[in-house]
Amino acid sequence: MGPSDRHDRLRRWQAASLLAAAPIASLSATDAAAAAPLQSPPGQQRIAPAALVERLHQRVLSGQSATATLEHWCAEHGLAEQARVRAVRVHGQDKPAPADVLQALGAKPGTELRYRRVQLVCGSRVLSEADNWYLPGHLSPAMNQVLDSTDEPFGRVVGPLGFQRQTLADQTFWPPRGEGDHGVILEVRALLRDRQQQPFSYVIESYLVQVLP
Repeated sequence: MGPSDRHDRLRRWQAASLLAAAPIASLSATDAAAAAPLQSPPGQQRIAPAALVERLHQRVLSGQSATATLEHWCAEHGLAEQARVRAVRVHGQDKPAPADVLQALGAKPGTELRYRRVQLVCGSRVLSEADNWYLPGHLSPAMNQVLDSTDEPFGRVVGPLGFQRQTLADQTFWPPRGEGDHGVILEVRALLRDRQQQPFSYVIESYLVQVLP
C-alpha cells in the first residue's frame, strides 16, 4: 500500500468518526433540554392551599356580604360556568339561639327571633354553610316574605338596609376540620347592623374545602 492509499484511508476514517460523533452531540443537547425543569408563567404558578385559605379569609373579613364575596371568588377562580351564588335552604334543623347570640342581638324575652340555615352554592359546589338567627321586626314585610318563601341569599335580600358586618370571631383550619367535601377551612361569626347600628342578624359561617379551586 502506497502513501497515497494510506492518506485516503486516513481521511475516510476521520470523516466516519465525525459522522458517528454528531448524533451523540445532538442527543446530549436534547437530553439536557429535557432534563431542565419547566418554568410556569409567573401568573399561572400554583398557589399553596394554605395560602388560598388565608386569601379567602382576608376577603371575607374585608367584605360586607358573604354572598357577594363568594360570587367574586367563584368568578376569579372559575369554579362554575356562571359565577352566581345561590342559597339552598336546609329545613328541619332549627336550632335555639345560644345565650351569646341572644345577648349580641339584644333580644329580650318575648322578642321574635327566626332561624335560617342555608348552603351557599356556586355551580355544583357547596362553598359554605351558615346558621343565621335574625330579628324579623327589623326587616320589611317584603324582605321577610322573601326569606320565608324562597332560597334567596340573606345578604342579597337585606341589602337595602345598607347593613354593616361586624366580625366577632374568625378561625382558619388547614388541614380542614372534618372529612371530605364537608371539611371546614374557615369559620366566621359575624353580626349584621343596619344604618342605625342596630344589630338584626347573627351568623355563623363555615366555609368548606370545595371553595378551593
